[in-house]
Amino acid sequence: MPIIIKNSTEIAKMQAAGKLAAEVLIYLKPFVQIGISTLELNNLAHEFIVKHGGIPAPLNYHGFPKSICTSVNNVICHGIPSAKEILKAGDIVNLDVTVIKDGYHGDTSQTFLVGEVAENIKNLVKRTERAMWEGISVVKPGADFAEIGKAIEKYLHKFNYGIVREYTGHGIGKNFHEDPYVLHYINSEKLPKMQEGMIFTIEPMVNLSPRYQTVLDPKDHWTVRTKDSAVSAQFEHTVLVTKDGVEVLTQI
Repeated sequence: MPIIIKNSTEIAKMQAAGKLAAEVLIYLKPFVQIGISTLELNNLAHEFIVKHGGIPAPLNYHGFPKSICTSVNNVICHGIPSAKEILKAGDIVNLDVTVIKDGYHGDTSQTFLVGEVAENIKNLVKRTERAMWEGISVVKPGADFAEIGKAIEKYLHKFNYGIVREYTGHGIGKNFHEDPYVLHYINSEKLPKMQEGMIFTIEPMVNLSPRYQTVLDPKDHWTVRTKDSAVSAQFEHTVLVTKDGVEVLTQI
């Protein structure tokens, strides 16, 4: 399908959805503590989203049973919140929030540290966030989508991490997922050049080991883990290609 170019009305709605998604993560941050369950974090997010006029997009999306994704340690993405999953010191957890507001989606995620975290894992989280910003920095009209993956891998290669390949960024708007897909590693995918009005996510998933292979949970068909059980971090923003460069819609 062709990449959808958003008009000024749609961009305003995407800005509002992005702002709400960002506010959810800000609201959740103080609750990410030792002893809380991922289900409690889900419930807090759900209440906040609904209270502020939004809809949690993951809930019932292709059967996903909860309102946010909570991915702990070696879970790369799409972790399902659970009352049995209690955060403990040394964990990291990615909270992936997507809201629908006035028919449009805002999508963002952040990896949080729980208590005292090992230095090498702390560095992974910090560098994954920096890698996302490296990818965002190349967004502008006329740029090739491959530049995003190039910028991310150029920054990360010296650390010998694995950059996940099977799960990507994506276009977003009225639909949760639209074209284009956005790869976070060096690639030669042929996609149209970026144009003003395109909106998509940049969301690198980075593993502590050099391996990037993934395993999908055979029971719940959602939870994605590293094949070698290495810890994995992720950060995500929704971005708009502007006339002069880029606007991050999920940053306050």
